[in-house]
Amino acid sequence: MPAEGKSDMDRVGLFSEMGYVTIGDKYVSHYMRPFNEAASKNRQMLPGGTKTLSALQAGYFEPQFVRIFDGEAYSNPVQLRRRYRLAESKKNLGKAFLPSNGDKLPCGLGSYYGTIGGSYAYFSPQLKAKERYIPPGKNFYTNPGKKGTGYGYANLTIGEQYPHEPDGYEEERINAKKAQEEHKRLVKGGPFKLNLYPQEYFDMNPYFNDKPLPPVKKPPPEKPIAPPFKPSSPAKKSGGMKGGTFDPYPSHSADPYVIKKSKAVTTNKERQIFHPPPGPKSRPVTSIITLNVTR
Repeated sequence: MPAEGKSDMDRVGLFSEMGYVTIGDKYVSHYMRPFNEAASKNRQMLPGGTKTLSALQAGYFEPQFVRIFDGEAYSNPVQLRRRYRLAESKKNLGKAFLPSNGDKLPCGLGSYYGTIGGSYAYFSPQLKAKERYIPPGKNFYTNPGKKGTGYGYANLTIGEQYPHEPDGYEEERINAKKAQEEHKRLVKGGPFKLNLYPQEYFDMNPYFNDKPLPPVKKPPPEKPIAPPFKPSSPAKKSGGMKGGTFDPYPSHSADPYVIKKSKAVTTNKERQIFHPPPGPKSRPVTSIITLNVTR
């Protein structure tokens, strides 16, 4: 336990603090220390430079061409197939078998040309004589059992049946038609029609008018237009002849040609250049969004 301070158990959590390897070493900053110190010391690896690919052996890593299988036998697959075919042909005892005659082809549908035995009677398409077919007699017909309990159903009991009464298919329509004909027979004259039928305020046709049109107005007689005034002699145009002026030629002045001097800049009494007063200056303006937020 040290004389001053906490013990190793309280400070580190161990019975005794382990010794440090870097005790007494100088501190070197990580900022200035190089990443790989060995790269700047001693002699480095010097490559021999890039090689260009060519037909010569200089473009490869090996000084001479090295085969994958050194000393293997060369085999030609085409030559081997030919030798195998010759060896197999020597096993034949005679010549190749050739049939005496080729296959015969049929010349039409149902023809037996080219067959060995010809036609057979079993495959004849002719019908054989048959006896007349007599269908068997019919069985007895019986009615199936009636469905129902007998109460409220017709034709189910042994006793009397319900009497049949004809029912018209369109009896209601026939009765209505007869009533309509009787009504027309009793009506005297045609239907009453009122002349004062109400109409809309605005007619659907804006060009419709009940009143008769007024007589067509005759257009007023056209007044003859007076011909325009034309002077007896037209105005003379100005040109090189000066025919349209009062004087034939302007008076000639003997003043020499003098170049006009440009005007100087206008100054005031103190010989200062005049500057116009400045216009209104811009000011900072509060935006509408800021005003609404403040409000």
